[in-house]
Amino acid sequence: MASKRDLKKRMHYICGELAMNCIFSMDFIESIDRNKMDDIIVRIASLQRNSINRLNFCFDRKASDFASRTDYRKALHTYKKLAIKSLSNEFNQKVAEIVKDMNSLLSAEQREINKQAAKK
Repeated sequence: MASKRDLKKRMHYICGELAMNCIFSMDFIESIDRNKMDDIIVRIASLQRNSINRLNFCFDRKASDFASRTDYRKALHTYKKLAIKSLSNEFNQKVAEIVKDMNSLLSAEQREINKQAAKK
């Protein structure tokens, strides 16, 4: 299981790259609707902020609620693992939606140019 610190770094990196691609596209592809791309950048920033804030979660039980310290640690580990997995899945799903929206703003001509460039 990855640490919270590593997950926060990855989320910063992914959201930063997505925003950079949006800005790059607005500057170099003339057929892009700038207002819609601005909205996507705002969604990226919101996704980053909300996802990182959700990484700070609390286990709702105390060690005294369990028969032994080992049982408490196992329950805590299981809780954290499920919480991080759920957050990661939701984050990945929203990133996929944002990328789909970014691609939908490209013209058919630009998509074809991108496909040809990817083949090389």
